[in-house]
Amino acid sequence: MAIDRIQSDHYRIPLPVVLSDSTHKEITHFELITARVTTTDGVEGLGYTYTVGRGGAAVHALIDREISAILKGADEGRIEHCWREMWWGLHWVGRGGPVAFAISAVDIALWDILGKHSSQPLWRLLGGNDPTVAVYAGGIDLYFTLDDLLDQTRTNLDRGFEAIKMKVGRQKLSEDVERVAAMRDYLGADFPLMVDANMGWDRERALAAARALGPYGLVWIEEPLEPEDVAGHAQVAALGTPIAAGENLHNTAEFSQLINAGGVHYVEPDLAVCGGVTAWMKIARMAEAAHLPVTSHGVHDLHVHLMAAVPNASYLENHGFGLERFIETPLVIENGRAVAPDRPGHGVEMNFAALEPFRVG
Repeated sequence: MAIDRIQSDHYRIPLPVVLSDSTHKEITHFELITARVTTTDGVEGLGYTYTVGRGGAAVHALIDREISAILKGADEGRIEHCWREMWWGLHWVGRGGPVAFAISAVDIALWDILGKHSSQPLWRLLGGNDPTVAVYAGGIDLYFTLDDLLDQTRTNLDRGFEAIKMKVGRQKLSEDVERVAAMRDYLGADFPLMVDANMGWDRERALAAARALGPYGLVWIEEPLEPEDVAGHAQVAALGTPIAAGENLHNTAEFSQLINAGGVHYVEPDLAVCGGVTAWMKIARMAEAAHLPVTSHGVHDLHVHLMAAVPNASYLENHGFGLERFIETPLVIENGRAVAPDRPGHGVEMNFAALEPFRVG
């Protein structure tokens, strides 16, 4: 058996509600880039990645023109070998950026195939720690009015979420504090509440914000600084409120540097951008060795498997860029926990007919 064909498609999808954060401002669309890997015995695996609205064409081209040629005829069961072939085949222009996204999509598809060949769900194949995972609603809501923010929160509570994240990083720190205070008052003292600055602060503002938000009992402050500022993360982390970071890191070496510097409490890899399942599991084990929990970013229909596989899982993010409109079986949440499905592979079946109106090119 071998890889016979890799088909990649690129879609630009409007969001039902305009979302917002400190870095990307208003977000009206996201891009979905899929990779369907077919083997010589007719088994197909699905992988996918995404962008916040730009850059998807580069990822699509890398899969379609480069990775398809690199992996043609390769043994699809030798996933580590395939991963290294992609990594070193594109290393000169890679180590991150669109290359990491492209590798991620194809790697996910290879793990889907392995699960189908073995008739096991991915979470069992990867370790099978616990099929249910604590989950939070990840709001992308920086420029929502306070009333809209609280309305969104009520909806999420009605949907069964028992933890919530909101955006911070407005122009005035006092506005962030006011909004966090309102959320804390609404949710109560012990309800798990996270905040996410999306890299919107410099060191001075991040340190001031960590001090100002300290009294509100946050589970974590996410991405207080640009990902390259490892020393700055360590400074903010030393103030007491836990730091979550990693969604903008694109290889295992970057995670190693951040962990070793003491700049993160909740390690946050995104399998769609850091190199797929193969890299995500290495990062989770790296975090475990450092006695740190792992969380996730986006792509909750896939991440539920990875979080269910490892013993140091904390919270799964239920992300605003959900694919509920385009997949057959959306994420199930019961009693505040996400449930990993038992279907072979990752079990996500994409409705490509529904996606067709959003195809690019």
